[in-house]
Amino acid sequence: MKKSNDILRKEVIEAIEWEPLLSSNEIDVSVQDGIVTLEGTVDNYIQKREAEQAVKNIAGVKAVVDDVKVDLFFSAIKSDTDIASSVIKALKENWAVPDHRIHVTVENGWVTLEGILHWNFQRKAADNAIRHLPGVRGVIDKIKIEAELKNELNQEIVEKALHRSWILDVDNIKVRVEGKTIYLSGIVDSLFQKEEAERIAWNTPGVWYVDNELLVEFD
Repeated sequence: MKKSNDILRKEVIEAIEWEPLLSSNEIDVSVQDGIVTLEGTVDNYIQKREAEQAVKNIAGVKAVVDDVKVDLFFSAIKSDTDIASSVIKALKENWAVPDHRIHVTVENGWVTLEGILHWNFQRKAADNAIRHLPGVRGVIDKIKIEAELKNELNQEIVEKALHRSWILDVDNIKVRVEGKTIYLSGIVDSLFQKEEAERIAWNTPGVWYVDNELLVEFD
């Protein structure tokens, strides 16, 4: 049964209240036709990410507009130089990140990551390594994926990988492969399923880009 805006808003607020890192009076929630908009302020970037993730796990949410601002405590404010040093150190210490391939710039607490990596999990690891660092207000990910493997992508391999996930209803997901790009289309029940399908597609050897056109419909 499709949820009303009021019911979905209530569930979003409850989900935010349930998260230990978050406080509901910091975040304003509005809902329109399954699209959830988050506004307000939080103390750090990790709280901003936690709020967004909590909402994505709720059935009936079609999209999230994250307008939450990070308002650091005075004691948590760091210079861009200090933040850049911390980011470089964190990337270097993470075994999954080939830090020599990543270029880091910092402006007003916003960290921009650029470069070319071979796997998407390396890009995710880079983001995870720095999101908790003091002084970081946000991360702009401009990293590109160019796989080392030169073999052609196989549509059947992607479809079999999706079939192995108990989370997904693969009968409603269509896969198309063109060159180094995987296209996903169809319908899923939640943003969590949409992101899970994309994560699986990104694990395909040789992929350079995933175009996730899956629609979220909850009835």
